[in-house]
Amino acid sequence: MVGSYHFYFFLLLFILTEITNSSSPPKQYIEVPENYKGSFPWYIGKIILATDGQYNTELAGNDEEIFGVDPESGFLYALKPFDRERKASYTLQVTRRKVVEEKIVSQMVTIHIIVKDENDNMPVFTESTFYGIVSKGTKQGVAFMHIKATDLDDPSTPNADLRYKMISHYPARSYENMFNVDPKTGAISLTEQGVSSLSKLEVRNFKLEVQVKDLGDEPIGYTSGANLEISVAENTWIAESPVFLQENQKGGYPRTISEVKWNSTELHYSLEGDFSGELFQIDEDGKIYIMRELDREAQAEYQIEVSAMNDEGIPYTDHLLIVINVIDENDNTPIFPQDTYHVEVTERTTKGTLLVHLTAIDADDKNTKNSQIRYKIMHQEPKLPKDFLFHLEEYTGHLTLQDASLKASIAKKYKLEISATDLGGDPKGLSSTCSVFIDVIDVNDSPPVFLKNKFAPFLIPEDAQTGMLIITLTATDEDEQIENKIIDFYIQSGNEDGTFGITTDQELSTMTIFLEKDLDYEQTQEYNLIITARNRAELLGTEYSPTSTAAIHIMVVNVNEAPVFTQKKYEVRVPESAQTGSVILTVEASDPDIYHQAGLIYSIRNDSKKCLSIQEHSGKIQLLHSLDREVFEDTYTVQVLVQEKGDRGLSATADVVIHILDVNDNIPILVGDYSEEYFCTPRRDNQRIIIRAFDLDSVENSAPFTFTLSNEPTIKSRWRITALNGTHAYLSMGISYLEPRVHYVLIIITDSGTPPQSQHVHLPVTVCRCSTRGFCKIDVEKMENMPTMSSALGILLGTLGAIVFFLVIIFVHMSLGSPSKKSRKSDAV
Repeated sequence: MVGSYHFYFFLLLFILTEITNSSSPPKQYIEVPENYKGSFPWYIGKIILATDGQYNTELAGNDEEIFGVDPESGFLYALKPFDRERKASYTLQVTRRKVVEEKIVSQMVTIHIIVKDENDNMPVFTESTFYGIVSKGTKQGVAFMHIKATDLDDPSTPNADLRYKMISHYPARSYENMFNVDPKTGAISLTEQGVSSLSKLEVRNFKLEVQVKDLGDEPIGYTSGANLEISVAENTWIAESPVFLQENQKGGYPRTISEVKWNSTELHYSLEGDFSGELFQIDEDGKIYIMRELDREAQAEYQIEVSAMNDEGIPYTDHLLIVINVIDENDNTPIFPQDTYHVEVTERTTKGTLLVHLTAIDADDKNTKNSQIRYKIMHQEPKLPKDFLFHLEEYTGHLTLQDASLKASIAKKYKLEISATDLGGDPKGLSSTCSVFIDVIDVNDSPPVFLKNKFAPFLIPEDAQTGMLIITLTATDEDEQIENKIIDFYIQSGNEDGTFGITTDQELSTMTIFLEKDLDYEQTQEYNLIITARNRAELLGTEYSPTSTAAIHIMVVNVNEAPVFTQKKYEVRVPESAQTGSVILTVEASDPDIYHQAGLIYSIRNDSKKCLSIQEHSGKIQLLHSLDREVFEDTYTVQVLVQEKGDRGLSATADVVIHILDVNDNIPILVGDYSEEYFCTPRRDNQRIIIRAFDLDSVENSAPFTFTLSNEPTIKSRWRITALNGTHAYLSMGISYLEPRVHYVLIIITDSGTPPQSQHVHLPVTVCRCSTRGFCKIDVEKMENMPTMSSALGILLGTLGAIVFFLVIIFVHMSLGSPSKKSRKSDAV
């Protein structure tokens, strides 16, 4: 009977049961080996349905009548062995029904039976003899063919994990190391020796014997062999380049333009290059085609890289570069970028002055006459004061003034009709035209003049606000043309540091000077600004006069200024272990009034912790007591004040931010309540307790923690501790059985600080016997000092005696009290 229980126990180890919470029937998975050679029926698994009471059992999906169900034990059995190669899995549905209170109660489970593979099939090559071709010039390690074998066993197991190798070569001797076979893929390639020797050898055929073995890299396994014959081909990897193709060829596509040849068992050609879509294609024979007509203006040259590759897409050798040159056709007209050009020329323009550079663009080949352009003036209007006032250089397109006699009073505008013809001006060439309009402009010969250009000094205090208006200057211009009357104003000198700014009003011809930057009497006491007025248009025939310049003298008035710290905010890093009295920082300030400097006094504000002091004359800040980062947190901010001596002295403030650096001054502690945790004995699978540690120090001096057990042999043998992460660890039993009681486990927790801190923790752990469901069973033992039956009887009699004694006292007291009252009454009478 015990043996059968063990049989069922080990059989159930193969069963994986999945119970879902949905309304669908539960699923059960059973894994069985193929080729079972034991006795039948063969019990393969316990069905998970309940067996209490009388049930009728139905088995669906047993079309081959291989399976059966034992109604008493509820075990599923098989009547014959399985063959995974014939069928790898079976799906059955077991239904049990019984009548309860005139109702039919049914249970259903779907059983999936997976047949586990056994290495009972030999690998077999797909061919008895493999034939291959390798070309001279093939790179080392590039597969030129593949050998292949098949194995009917499960491909997901080592039973069908195949390894290939070469076992003999012909001819032998020095040719043995020329070829290599990839043990996993069966790829045949040249070795380094094969690459160097192939071009020199006269041998053109090689015969090799190859072997395949299953069970992967294991030394044992089934094997089979095949022959491999390899022919050596010459290197024909060349191509004609460049290839010349005429643009705009109509029809007859695709057209063959070139051809390449590579010799190999596995062969695929590919094209890559600077072309879009499928303009060029290559077929399996290496013929290269063009698929449509070309446009040289879109692209004049193509560079095509041709590659010969194996089945894995790896090139056998370097790619071939084929250059395609597109032959030009005169199919583009020279085009001016603009239909019309507008040129302005002044009356005083000299002869030969370049007015405009005309350029027509021809998209044809620049190296042919198709894009050689000739320019010509076709017509001038008006012809006043005469024709041919302008000259056009026929090959450069430079339009210049031929005659200097232009007068706006005679003609204010000219129109020229210009032509551009390719083929060097040949009548058969293509041409286009444009118009050039030339405006004759009156010249600017009157300079601007200030209405007033000399002023008394301006007194401005140094604390004047930026934007303050200082003066507005006005100038006039006697020219008539509006563009000649536009005046630009400049501060020519005296404002090199940009202290003053200007705004202008072109309509009113005014300029306003204002304060752009803060004044500083200690830096500059006065400014001498030289202001100039200039026409935006070029002044011709005359020079600017002194009246086009104004002088502004500004004097800065001194004002008392507050002292200034060298920094608006000071930051300092102080370790929390710094000693009392340590100087942690020196702040500095200065008085901007270099001509009227006052003494400075330092003080501290907002020192809520009263932990700092400052030397009032030197600015040195000292610690009154040490800083504890766990109290102050990471930073502590105060404010320092500097003030001029005297009742009305000005002052300034700056922030001081103290970054408190952590020191490893706290030991790690164990946190959490583990009183409800327990271990079952004997030990059960996956029993463990998660413990957690904590440290008040910063992250640099706390986690990750190291959890270790005491070196005491008993502790180390009975318990195991495993890190879960930087703050948690698993505690588990190290042996299968411990005495049921409370055990004290000494755990050492060490932080990651420098130097590290450690804590020894005696963790009480309850070990108890457990129910089948894993609940702890606490044994009730006899209580210490529990009273016996005789002692309990004595206590009861003593208690009763005490009660009788107190009742006697009460009655005696009551009887003695009554006569005394009567006697007192008689005495009173």
